[in-house]
Amino acid sequence: MTEIGAVHVKALRDATGAGMMDCKRALEEAGGDLEKATELLRQKGLASAHKRAGRAADQGLIESYIHFNNTVGVLVEVNCETDFVANTDEFRRLAKDVALHIASPSAPHYVDRDQVPDEKLEYERRIYEAQVREQGKPEDRIPMIVEGKLEKFYKETVLLDQPFVKDDSRTVRQLLDEISAKVGEKVAVRRFVRYKLGEDGK
Repeated sequence: MTEIGAVHVKALRDATGAGMMDCKRALEEAGGDLEKATELLRQKGLASAHKRAGRAADQGLIESYIHFNNTVGVLVEVNCETDFVANTDEFRRLAKDVALHIASPSAPHYVDRDQVPDEKLEYERRIYEAQVREQGKPEDRIPMIVEGKLEKFYKETVLLDQPFVKDDSRTVRQLLDEISAKVGEKVAVRRFVRYKLGEDGK
């Protein structure tokens, strides 16, 4: 069995924010491979984040962001389960990052897919079907192509589905799940409003 030194455990803990014993077990399981151990912790962390999805998150912060030229402003409510977590630097950074993302050109309209009105989805679906038929695609391929276009629509308009503005290798949902895994609580965005000079809110 690979000998796991305290220095390796500390390095993994610094990199992931996971507990010391979790880091030690992950390193043992990964045969001392730091990268593999990080992946194991991420997998376990994300799994536990999903288990927390049903828990109440009614603490947190309301964060604001005003663009440097004062033409875009955002208010966002980011929730967790306890005021202890809400007051940590990590959670405050997360709230600021989410506000920054909403203010960016990504400009989401909804927090998650459930918030997209059915009539909006039906409208988009009809448009996509008409476009695909206009292109002369075979009938049996139309549903699959339309679903692909709807996925793109979600990525363009739904906050949690969008690539995170500061690291587009992960979505905003994955960012929340990672913080949730680190703090051991459900972390969620409840609502936001985005103002752009000369436009309606959101």
